[in-house]
Amino acid sequence: MPDGCGDLRETYGPEDVFHYIYIYAVFHSPTYRSRYAEFLTIDFPRLPLTRDVALFHSLCALGKELVALHLMEHLPKLETRYPEAGDNTVDAVRYSEPANDVPGRVWVNQTQYFDKVPPEVWGYHIGGYQVCQKWLKDRKGRQLSYDDLTHYRGIVAALARTIELQAAIDDAIGKWPLQ
Repeated sequence: MPDGCGDLRETYGPEDVFHYIYIYAVFHSPTYRSRYAEFLTIDFPRLPLTRDVALFHSLCALGKELVALHLMEHLPKLETRYPEAGDNTVDAVRYSEPANDVPGRVWVNQTQYFDKVPPEVWGYHIGGYQVCQKWLKDRKGRQLSYDDLTHYRGIVAALARTIELQAAIDDAIGKWPLQ
């Protein structure tokens, strides 16, 4: 750690360091991911530390919110709806892009869908998986319960907020490499 920042164990709590270090702030930066993409495919991610205490605190706060989102402890308002009645059986998962005042829809069968799913949320990947699609495909042939429907709506809300927080992380960092 650079001079003037002190001992991380004495200056910051372990949760602050966790929120900063583990994926939840720096590693969720889209700029970090694209800048170091080649290295991330062949080696473990390297964590750049900042000398800027205000930036560290900002990234800790953003990381803390990401942790709460990803654990689904604190979700934003669930905008996504599931408007059509039916048997809720996952049959053929597909996405229809927003068009002519009709929001994006994630279809679980011929007649039932989640609506108000933005394209960037539908297309969001973690690792090699498209999250919204994989969750439903893993339930193919199953009947979704009320809790399942609510959980999926929460996933959509969490991903939408994650995308917003990723932009905020890049804005907070400004330019790379970290200073």
